[in-house]
Amino acid sequence: MNPARAAEAVELAQGVVEGARASAETVDVVVMPPFPWLTGVGEILNGSGVAMGAQNCFWEAAGAYTGEVSAAMLSGWCDWVLVGHSERRQHFGESDEWVSRKARAALSEDLKVMVCVGELDDQFEAGQTDAVIFGQLRAAIDYLPQGDSGRLAVAYEPVWAIGTGKNADPEHAYRTMRVIRTVLEESFGGEAAGRVRVLYGGSVNAGNIGSYVELPLCDGCLVGGASLKAHEFTRMIETVAEVYRGAAGDTAQST
Repeated sequence: MNPARAAEAVELAQGVVEGARASAETVDVVVMPPFPWLTGVGEILNGSGVAMGAQNCFWEAAGAYTGEVSAAMLSGWCDWVLVGHSERRQHFGESDEWVSRKARAALSEDLKVMVCVGELDDQFEAGQTDAVIFGQLRAAIDYLPQGDSGRLAVAYEPVWAIGTGKNADPEHAYRTMRVIRTVLEESFGGEAAGRVRVLYGGSVNAGNIGSYVELPLCDGCLVGGASLKAHEFTRMIETVAEVYRGAAGDTAQST
């Protein structure tokens, strides 16, 4: 539920737009404000190249579901919607089935979907990361058609690293992203799976984001608390842009 006030959300959006301008051709930036601030933030983002997403949605298009916001309501306002975030799973009891329904509903409304998967601390300590990720991701994407894969992103967010100051070391993140890629290939096939973006999230900041986006299987990051400071977020965008430009230069030299 951040930012807490409309004025803060608008100020942050203005800072992000300004900070992202120099990297617009290299880095795709998405901001996901709380529902009440979507209109105000959307006005700031309009025409800027920075996309807007929602933090959640409901799978039914209409009906007696007081307090819910449907994917149909978000269509036309948002580019993306986030589903399966660990806080939704933890505090609201959202199941893998719910995450799957939300993903399907959002895709049916021409939204792009970012699906979050990740293990708890005790699951990590017990060596169950692969099994947890496999189960969560298969449940979320099993009923999605191959044609929708280009509008899908999967964010690996180890729950034990969110808001704790701890972050998964790049080697662990890479191993887990390999699991994610394997599931995607099994579900969609190689070509369609290649269109899905795989992200890392979990105490990402300007100091460590480079070590994640340098990983061969990492297409970007899902940023939490660090994104609430425009100057910090700008530094992160700049770091990602530097990594991508360097990778493009290396590719050009090798061809």
